[in-house]
Amino acid sequence: MTTVNKAARAVWLRLKRMDWTPLLLCWAAAVFYCFFCMRLRRNPVGSSGYCTYTLQALAWRDGRISLGQDYSWLELAVYNGDWYVSFPPVPSVPLFFLTFLFDSNTPDNLLVKAYVLIGCLAVWRMLRRAGVDNGSAVAYSLLCSFAGCLLSLTIEGAVWYQAQTLAFCFACVSVAAMWRGRTTLSLVCYALSVGCRPFDVVFGLPLLAVYITKCKSESIPVKKMVYKAIPGVVLGLLIAACYAWYNYIRFANPFEFGHNYLPEFSWQGGIQFSLSHVWQNIRSFVLRLPFHQGDNGWELEKFGFCFLIANPVFILVLCWIIADIFRRRMTWQKAVVIACFFVHLFLLLLHRTFGGFQFGARYTCDLLPYAALYLSFSAHKKRISKPEIIVFIAAVAFAVYGAAEIML
Repeated sequence: MTTVNKAARAVWLRLKRMDWTPLLLCWAAAVFYCFFCMRLRRNPVGSSGYCTYTLQALAWRDGRISLGQDYSWLELAVYNGDWYVSFPPVPSVPLFFLTFLFDSNTPDNLLVKAYVLIGCLAVWRMLRRAGVDNGSAVAYSLLCSFAGCLLSLTIEGAVWYQAQTLAFCFACVSVAAMWRGRTTLSLVCYALSVGCRPFDVVFGLPLLAVYITKCKSESIPVKKMVYKAIPGVVLGLLIAACYAWYNYIRFANPFEFGHNYLPEFSWQGGIQFSLSHVWQNIRSFVLRLPFHQGDNGWELEKFGFCFLIANPVFILVLCWIIADIFRRRMTWQKAVVIACFFVHLFLLLLHRTFGGFQFGARYTCDLLPYAALYLSFSAHKKRISKPEIIVFIAAVAFAVYGAAEIML
């Protein structure tokens, strides 16, 4: 056999051993969005009119932090007679680099799709490493990403959706990296997710549970565990310090990223976070049904409904929790995930709007990584069950229907 033939055979054998699932998922997502966005008459890769982060990136290029003028259709903080972005800064960072290629016409619609797809692939990779069979890992990863109200956020790259989808991406990558032993990468991604959605800080405790579990499984002594985490902790704290500095030079407060200076909260009398909002949000986003009787019969509720129905993976998580309790499979790691989930949910319920016009309950997309985390601690879950397949199919169908209804 000639050298060329040997090389060709080696390449062929390598290609046969490769797992093509990530490429197939990317291809399936591209095909789906091409047809779906065509049906909705939306550009799948174009820019969004709600381009707050792009405006911030362009301001950075000009050496400015404020936007310098009002954009009446955007949510901007008004402080000392100037206009500022009222959202945490991390989503502007990738756009800063993209503006050198696209100027103000950044591919916002493409970015939100890419962010969720990367998060989905991170969950898939994590579950495969946990021993879940390939088809089941694909289904579970889709349940934790596209098979819920997160799908509707990927149609248009508006400012609110970029923040949530990028936070989802970083949170999922942080979990997958921690399970792989990439502690520094994990903690950096965790810090960046907080720079998209500040309440993601709650996610740190379950991430610590993953780290402890991983180190114990490898018999790493406590002293070495501490040393191994130091680089990631230091980098994460440096990133947090950058957030504090950025907030201080804008609003003279290291903890203020701008939302309190929105007109609705600064002088129109609204309260951003309050216990008085909790019951109303529970009525809307926990108890409300997805349909109501309208002028034309039954219509989809477009101002929020039960987050369990909007994200059916949470129904499965609830079933897994009940089964684990009765079968004595509940562990301290799972208990940490559950406790942090409810703390995170409660913090979201304190907010006045919970997202506004949307499919389902937009803010609860921040909770989806907890479902992936709970799965990662469930060593007995190697294959998706038939009832779960039914839930998966129904979830995908409802998510596609809901996204279409909201965007049409």
